[in-house]
Amino acid sequence: MESSGLLPWDVVVLVLYLISILVIGIASLWRSNRSTAEGFFLAGGSMLWLPVGASLFASNIGSEHFIGLSGSGAYAGIAIAAFELNALVMLQLLGWIFLPVYLASGVYTMPEYLQKRFGSNRIRMYLAILSLVIYIFTRVSVDLYAGALFIQQALGWDLYPAIFCLLVITAIYTITGGLAAVIYTETLQTCIMLCGALWLCIASFHKIGGYAMLEPLYAEAIPNETLYRNDSCGMPRDDFFHMLRNPVGSDLPWPGYFFGQSFVAMWYWATDQVIVQRALAAKNLSHGQGATLLAGFFKISPLFLIVMPGMIARIFYTDVVACVDNCEEICGSKTSCSNLAFPLLVFDPDLLPEGAHGLLTAVILCALMSSLSSTFNSSSTIFTMDVWRWMRKIPSDREMGQLPRETARKHEMELMIVGRLFIAIIIMVSVLWVPIVQNNSSGQLFVYIQQVIAQLAPPITAVFILAVLWEGTTEQGAFWGLVISLVLSIIRISLTVAFPEPLCGEVDSRPPFVAAILVNYMYFALILFAWSMMWVIGISHFTEPVPSQYLYRLTFWTRFSREDRQDIMEMRGESEQESFETKEKEREVREKDEMESSVDNSMEPYHVLRKTKEDYPLIERNETSRWRRGWNWFCGISSQEGVLITDEELEQRETKQMDKVIQSKRDRYILSSVAVVVIGLDIFLFAYYG
Repeated sequence: MESSGLLPWDVVVLVLYLISILVIGIASLWRSNRSTAEGFFLAGGSMLWLPVGASLFASNIGSEHFIGLSGSGAYAGIAIAAFELNALVMLQLLGWIFLPVYLASGVYTMPEYLQKRFGSNRIRMYLAILSLVIYIFTRVSVDLYAGALFIQQALGWDLYPAIFCLLVITAIYTITGGLAAVIYTETLQTCIMLCGALWLCIASFHKIGGYAMLEPLYAEAIPNETLYRNDSCGMPRDDFFHMLRNPVGSDLPWPGYFFGQSFVAMWYWATDQVIVQRALAAKNLSHGQGATLLAGFFKISPLFLIVMPGMIARIFYTDVVACVDNCEEICGSKTSCSNLAFPLLVFDPDLLPEGAHGLLTAVILCALMSSLSSTFNSSSTIFTMDVWRWMRKIPSDREMGQLPRETARKHEMELMIVGRLFIAIIIMVSVLWVPIVQNNSSGQLFVYIQQVIAQLAPPITAVFILAVLWEGTTEQGAFWGLVISLVLSIIRISLTVAFPEPLCGEVDSRPPFVAAILVNYMYFALILFAWSMMWVIGISHFTEPVPSQYLYRLTFWTRFSREDRQDIMEMRGESEQESFETKEKEREVREKDEMESSVDNSMEPYHVLRKTKEDYPLIERNETSRWRRGWNWFCGISSQEGVLITDEELEQRETKQMDKVIQSKRDRYILSSVAVVVIGLDIFLFAYYG
């Protein structure tokens, strides 16, 4: 189906959006310290609740939501919105249970937290690599495909040129600005997404005669193909206006959803790097909890602003959106064209005036760019701070303070450069995966994401729950629980690929035992979670627990502790060889610098130098051209000889991190009261639409 494309005023609105993003992205370069790890990866840990809350929402709402959620709404009704409403509770679990521990522990990444908690490099590497795999094969590739699909409708471009243009725009401010630039741009993008989607929602309901007409008209949205067939393919489901469905044979069985899918949602909202990294950027726990509450309120909107308009699209364009046999001729997919639901609404000339199409195009670009930039930044953080730092034996932040300033500066710069280069690498790998997503999403992108994650995430959730809430969890229990569960996941994934579920109208030729094993992915998530918990708890009971002096501020029960926490890596002896190798390398560098350098005090310990500009020579400033200094600034590369900090400031930094979890009585009362309202609203919506 051909779209009307963008008219002149649509182009004007779209250009204004792109200029606004560019201006905010550039402005953020002045408002953040991008030359340090904390500044680039955590925005300095000083963000307020409003931008963090908007960023949490925008990071989650990608183009796959507008394309996938509306497509699933057109395909099967409102049930898909249950995933959105579940986030209201899971976000508050992050704010009240997990975030206090993460803030008090002073971590950058979730793999780093597990290493501090268990003293295990193997668990840290396992989670880091698995997280990167999930990001590439679900989020980035699906976002790229969904965004490119929309641009195809808007501009008539081919798939890969559209993807390339989207990546160039997003990568520029993500690579240069770090998390601060991402959060500031996502705040604007959240406003545009909500306003634009609300406009389309109102116009769509107005055209069908109001909310009361949605249910009867959707029930009659039957494609012409189906009217002349002998089967029910293409017919609306009988339970399309019910969010929770039959336990057997339905696409969203309520026991599987509540007791299985909830643990997948907990992984995403409470333990996944993309979401947690935004919360870690909050100024303190009160601002972090305020952000989770704001994001929770925003997560109500997809039901009304995305899913229901998708259902209306089926009413307007029944033969396209609900196609059965001729889908490949219409949209190039063999299974379904329901993913066209939202684009068709956006470019309907009878639904919106000129200029509105440009605004809605900006909405999709907002969703795409915010989700991509978040995933790029988080992937870069995990690879740099977990994988690369381990491979290169780069010292921790505290150890940096004891190194020669030139050596410490080199380590810091290496982390910044690697973090930026990895974004380019993950982009290339994700693009190569796009054709697989295109051919295997069964017309429902959002469902594809949930199916993949449900087969990998529950063991991670189990380990984090036990790590935070049970001090008796051991490293051996956590590691082998993850590994044994991964075996079960691989078996399930292999069977799913080898014996795909038949489409509507096709004969199920799978062996009977395979069909019996491949239960609904939500039930499998429940089985996998229980399997993981059993192994972690069982092995932990027969292995030596971590002594309490290594757990201060690493569990929920010790989050307020002021005791000096010892490094568990030293207890396990795993860091001794690394420490020796690091010291040897630093000794060689020190001897070389002492021979070659004639600058006084150039080998002073890193931590004793003062921060004032008058107290250290800016050698590069005199030797580097203005153009080079400008380029270094744009890329976030400092021209100073390192980030200078005193002994006293090292102690103050740790104290400040511990102080982040301290709240006043007023804050606790207000935030807890609002949390009750949010959860109560969630229960009401489930009861009303369930």
